[in-house]
Order: sequence, then structure tokens, then C-alpha cells
Amino acid sequence: MKPQLTLAAALTAVALAAPIQVQAQAKEKCFGIALAGKNACAAGPGTTCAGTSKVDYQGNAWSLVPKGTCETTVINAADGKERKGSLVALDRDIPSS
Repeated sequence: MKPQLTLAAALTAVALAAPIQVQAQAKEKCFGIALAGKNACAAGPGTTCAGTSKVDYQGNAWSLVPKGTCETTVINAADGKERKGSLVALDRDIPSS
């Protein structure tokens, strides 16, 4: 391969990777806002990964949200109670088994 093509290929790879990195940095984990089965990876003991939360707004299940919005996210649950997002896992709404 010619040196010019090698340099062009390397620069193209860097340019394509940059937006992905910026996009990933613009998100944060937000616990307690995911619907049952709609969480991102890891929902505490008894679950394996994405989509394994057992109840709506399970406190130890998380979803990615735009950075800076988690703690201001408020959900009105079916039981009439408000659920707020948290940057750390919560002890609320954890299934018994």
C-alpha cells in the first residue's frame, strides 16, 4: 500500500471513531427508571444483563440517559408514587426472587 493511502486510512479510522467516543461520554447510567425487561446491562443479583430487570423502575437496574439528566428524571409509576432517577443503585422496587 502506498504511504499516502496508509495515512489516509489511518486518519479516516480516527475521524470515524471520534464521534463514537464523544457520544459515549455524553451519556450516564441512571438507576431506577427502566421498565421491566428494558434495562441496560446488569440489574443486580439474579439478573444477567440487558433486558433482565424483573419489575418497572427496579432500583438496581439502569438505563443510559443524556449526561446531567438522571437526577432530574421523575417517573409517575402506576402505583401513583413518583420515582426519581439516581446515579447510584437504589434499594427500592427490588424483586424478592
